[in-house]
Amino acid sequence: MDIYLKKKRWKWFLFAAALIIVGASLYYTSILVEEIRKDERKNVEIWADAIHRKADLVNFTNKLFEQIKQEERRRAGILAEAQRRIITTTSSEDLDFFLGIIAENTTIPVVQTDEDGNVGSARNVNFNIDTVKKFEGKVKAEFSVYPPIIVRYFQNKKNYLYYKDSKIFSDIKTVLDDLIRSFFSEVVINSASVPVIVTDSTKRKVIEVGNLPMKKPGDSAYIYLTLESMAAHTTPIRVNLAETGTRYIFYEDSVLLTQLKYYPVVQFFVIGLFLLIAYLMFSYARKSEQNQVWVGMAKETAHQLGTPLSSMVAWVELLKLKGLDDETVNEIEKDVMRLETITDRFSKIGSAARLEKMNVTKVIYDTINYMKSRISPKVHFDITPSASHEILAPINLHLFEWVIENLCKNAVDAMEGSGKLAIELTEDENHLHIDITDTGKGIPKSRFKTIFHPGFTSKSRGWGLGLTLSKRIIENYHNGKIFVKSSVLNKGTTFRIILKK
Repeated sequence: MDIYLKKKRWKWFLFAAALIIVGASLYYTSILVEEIRKDERKNVEIWADAIHRKADLVNFTNKLFEQIKQEERRRAGILAEAQRRIITTTSSEDLDFFLGIIAENTTIPVVQTDEDGNVGSARNVNFNIDTVKKFEGKVKAEFSVYPPIIVRYFQNKKNYLYYKDSKIFSDIKTVLDDLIRSFFSEVVINSASVPVIVTDSTKRKVIEVGNLPMKKPGDSAYIYLTLESMAAHTTPIRVNLAETGTRYIFYEDSVLLTQLKYYPVVQFFVIGLFLLIAYLMFSYARKSEQNQVWVGMAKETAHQLGTPLSSMVAWVELLKLKGLDDETVNEIEKDVMRLETITDRFSKIGSAARLEKMNVTKVIYDTINYMKSRISPKVHFDITPSASHEILAPINLHLFEWVIENLCKNAVDAMEGSGKLAIELTEDENHLHIDITDTGKGIPKSRFKTIFHPGFTSKSRGWGLGLTLSKRIIENYHNGKIFVKSSVLNKGTTFRIILKK
């Protein structure tokens, strides 16, 4: 009994030590994870700030672009006015002035035509005016981005001044367009590895997607679910960009940060799984070792009993020949037969038990009748139902008798040789229940399972193997169950056996 008490204490001690180790490991891991999470969050904040700064740069560039565009339109208007004044002026000084204005235009492509589309003059163009007499087709299309400026002169006649963006302006516009495109590219492919979705001003139309772990590219259902999740956890960044309008940048924690959040849980699960597998393996190995010890001990016992038992059988026959009292010889013969039964029981341990359908009621009555003459007469037996009631179940006769004997002997010991021992058999369609109740000192509830462990005994003498063998016989060989159904200290205990019919 002490060994199991100590074993239980050691189990709790080791369990507490394991909890402390696991707890300390998880605590330290959570600290590391929190530090990494802060660094990740800082990277995200730097990334978000960079987006705002880049957006401001793009918008500032766009303002410069708009100013240049307005300036070129203003200069085109001045050129048109100079063209009109050249035609109408009479002063040589004014003529030189207006010609100087036109000559100073070295950037803006302009083409002057009459009302019929005939080219009069051109400047800063990429075609030869000697070969292009009529302003039409592809050439005219290039200069039709802006409406022409009408130049009125003598007798209300008209000239048209066509112009387009200068090369400098076009280059700046190309740079601006590239800047806008690169802005969104840098947003979706960011150094912080943040999952990003860029939408329009409605927050529904997706424009760009980046760093999303999608199984199928363009999975719209997944994208919209992710969009809702992002909106629930972080505030989207609002950006106003030139020629693109308002855009919203949705983002969430990086994949690494998300993994770090769940890492302690996964670690705890892995450690727990490892400990569970280790425990099951060691438990299986321990049980296998116990089985080998049981089988070896049982067979060795049967072997050791075999030789003297054979000799005792011969001595009984010799006593019969010498005419010894028949009653004495019969009792000795019964005990020798009992020893043969015990030897047979031990020899069956470790072997596949052969089950036969037998009348369990009769087996119990026969076992109790044998025991009555060998225990205290102060023990009263009460068996229900009667001996004539037949209940069939597949059992191994010798091993099952052994179980009933062990339970009854323990009950008699618990009652200290005086009390009532009741055996009740009940059945349903599939099972047979056998309840063995004594009026002994009872068993504490904390020991309901411990009493079936090998070596557990409350007696000063004894091996503590009876209940262990009983459990093995019922559960391993009969595929049944045996357990303490109930027990009250100083009032008694009920053991229950369940067999399949």
